Amino acid sequence: MPPILPPRLLLTGYLRGSIPSGWLAGRWLAGIDLRHEGSGSTGATNVLRTVGRGPALVVLIVDVLKGTLAVLLARTLLGGAAAAAAWPVWQLDLWVVAAGLAALAGHIWPVWLGWRGGKAVATGLGMLLGLAWPVGLACLGIFLAALALSRIVSLSSVLAALALPLLMGLWSRSEPRPAYLGLAVIAAAMVLWRHRGNLQRLAAGSEPRLGGRRG
Repeated sequence: MPPILPPRLLLTGYLRGSIPSGWLAGRWLAGIDLRHEGSGSTGATNVLRTVGRGPALVVLIVDVLKGTLAVLLARTLLGGAAAAAAWPVWQLDLWVVAAGLAALAGHIWPVWLGWRGGKAVATGLGMLLGLAWPVGLACLGIFLAALALSRIVSLSSVLAALALPLLMGLWSRSEPRPAYLGLAVIAAAMVLWRHRGNLQRLAAGSEPRLGGRRG
């Protein structure tokens, strides 16, 4: 019977992901609650629109690190035990992925803010960089290319999320990693679900662009 993932890894991953960096930037620097400003998200894009570029960059970096650290710390803590117990690679992958998803859930549904947080794009990128950095960089490239062409953050995020399962499948084709592929599907679904309002505005042609007025 496979060992059970230590609950503390899921809990610490969730709590790390739920650090409300964007909300804190809005509260400390502008005296506002981001949940009631702009898009209502606590992510870096709403910080950019409502607080400024510098704070948005800091929030972006922090949110990326939340995902990366959750994965790397879980891998470090579990690596020695996995080797000693001769656990199969797929099992270690599953545990590390679970810790990363816990951080993603924390960012989207932070306990400190009434379960209302960001859209998980930056934290998801950080998680990917910790798990499979080539896939993370490829998704970032798609995001930046789409953003340069459209200047619409939500569209760029959605396109990168849609590409994620395919990119993960291509990356792992020589050495199948079922847990990683499962993560890619779940993470893409979470990002799309969090952007459902943006998708409606995109269809209506009212989604705001960077540097433009909000529609």
